[in-house]
Amino acid sequence: MNIAIIVFYVVIIGAMMYFMAIKPQKKEQKRQQELMDSMEIGDYVLTTSGFYGVLIDISEDDVIVEFGNNKNCRISMQKKAIAQVEKPSDSTSAE
Repeated sequence: MNIAIIVFYVVIIGAMMYFMAIKPQKKEQKRQQELMDSMEIGDYVLTTSGFYGVLIDISEDDVIVEFGNNKNCRISMQKKAIAQVEKPSDSTSAE
């Protein structure tokens, strides 16, 4: 009888850990992978360090981001350093 109660509590605690820790982490990993797959040259990005820039080149693991109006300020970084991606809006088509 005592063993059944202990097993029951272990199962309950395991289920709670899965739904509170593991499942949200997998969901976040899936969202991050979708973000990486959707990046295209010309997209506006926000890096994890808080810098805004424009993607000018994409390779398998790295990207080159241009920051500000200075065309010489280009930094190569890992794709994992991109926190947000915003597609450029077509302002000429709205006119």
